[in-house]
Amino acid sequence: MSLTKLHVKKGDTVVVLSGKDKGKQGKIIQALPKKGQVVVEEINKVKRHTKPSIKAPQGGIISKEMPLDVCKVMVVCPACSKPTRIGHKTVDGKNVRVCKKCGEVVDAAK
Repeated sequence: MSLTKLHVKKGDTVVVLSGKDKGKQGKIIQALPKKGQVVVEEINKVKRHTKPSIKAPQGGIISKEMPLDVCKVMVVCPACSKPTRIGHKTVDGKNVRVCKKCGEVVDAAK
């Protein structure tokens, strides 16, 4: 298994491009680079029947998000609020991600 470079990061707002949730937006809660997948909140939810355990003493039917292929999501630019492709620039000696439509920096200041 090789590590895939993802164009999205945890915390990015993305829009789903295909599948049953096409057109819906959500925030990435987990990135899985080894599998090339991401988990988006409130997207691709499934119901799982679980036995009673220490974590879930009641057991029953639990609804949870499942991973999506990273190729099925596109980043939503925080500046222009449109789905966009991501470019890379060097600003002040640091590599940052930029919006291809408006040119604004997509990375949050850390």
